[in-house]
Amino acid sequence: MEIAVFGGGCFWCLEAVFKEIKGVQSVMPGYAGGDQDFPNEFEVHSGFTGHAEVLRIEFDPSTISYSDLLDIFWSIHNPTSLNRQGNDIGPEYRSIILYTSESQKDEINKSIKLLKESKKYKEPILTEVAPLDKFYDTEEYHQNYFENHKDEPYCQLMILPKLQKFKEEFKEKVK
Repeated sequence: MEIAVFGGGCFWCLEAVFKEIKGVQSVMPGYAGGDQDFPNEFEVHSGFTGHAEVLRIEFDPSTISYSDLLDIFWSIHNPTSLNRQGNDIGPEYRSIILYTSESQKDEINKSIKLLKESKKYKEPILTEVAPLDKFYDTEEYHQNYFENHKDEPYCQLMILPKLQKFKEEFKEKVK
């Protein structure tokens, strides 16, 4: 098993998508990329911890490659938006990839280069890339959020469209 850590807006959106991928064994929303130990939701949203909302993904690389996970990540958020995804605004919602090995770092750099060359985005890619230092699980009420709150407006308006886009674009990767 390998670990991937991505942040691209609210971790509820990322969790809903990545838990639907063949080869993903587990997902855990949490906080990483900052310098405060054991942050809670309110501290992270104060903007002073440096942490972002991220998703820790445990996956089987013999079933899904890290490169494929990156492709999905790029497709479900806007990597050109600084500290914002939709209505979620602040540094905790920044686009960030935290790598766990040098081979992941190389894959990220290759993926960003290909994304830039594709000219898919007119604006520069602003995704932060850094090694994973520490990861902190989020509070329990944030876990499995979409699954537990499908009828709430945020889930219907923000999460469901991303999930549908993923399922349409990556049919062969859906469990």
